[in-house]
Amino acid sequence: MSADIRAFISKTFDYSPRDLGLFELAFTHSSVGTDSYERLEFLGDRVLGVVIANALYLRYPNEPEGNLSKRYNALVDRETCAENGREIGLPPFIRLGRQAREDGAKDSDNVIGDVIEALIGALFLDGGLDVAERFILKTWAADLATQRRAPQHPKSALQELAAAKGCKPPQYDLVSRTGAHHAPLFRVRVSVKSLGEAEAEGSSKQEAETSAAATLLSQLQ
Repeated sequence: MSADIRAFISKTFDYSPRDLGLFELAFTHSSVGTDSYERLEFLGDRVLGVVIANALYLRYPNEPEGNLSKRYNALVDRETCAENGREIGLPPFIRLGRQAREDGAKDSDNVIGDVIEALIGALFLDGGLDVAERFILKTWAADLATQRRAPQHPKSALQELAAAKGCKPPQYDLVSRTGAHHAPLFRVRVSVKSLGEAEAEGSSKQEAETSAAATLLSQLQ
């Protein structure tokens, strides 16, 4: 497995790791029962944030902070991280405990998103910011290029619609939480009095709220 990971890192990241153990750790889920990627994921999340924020600051010199924040949030969310993780082929290398494998954690947006952030953390520690930045800008290049205008977050759009129609702000209620600890499924209901309501699911409460807002918006527009 170590040789496979070294070959994967060298080919995918165009980088020869000095401390292979860091990258092995980045692929290790807590269900394995040993040290996991969680601390590296914490670090990588911050490195990703700095690189994306800087890229947006340079790419859009005339945009206000609010628009930059909208672009930023869309680029670093769990779904985008997971999509990019799948694109570069992370799932086969993720180390999981038996129960987590049976529960399908290898296909979970949460797990894949965490792993790509953990790998960014490993790159940062092993090679420095320049190496991590090069990987991020290459992997997120298509996402950056397709943002022709700042995306309107569904929750913000729904709140603006409610205000425009003289309604109270949307209310979000957790309907249920199911699934394994490492692969939860949240169901949320959003309602706007006198306008309507909708429900949706997601791998996090925030994701479910966003999907519910988008569903209600589609019903109202």
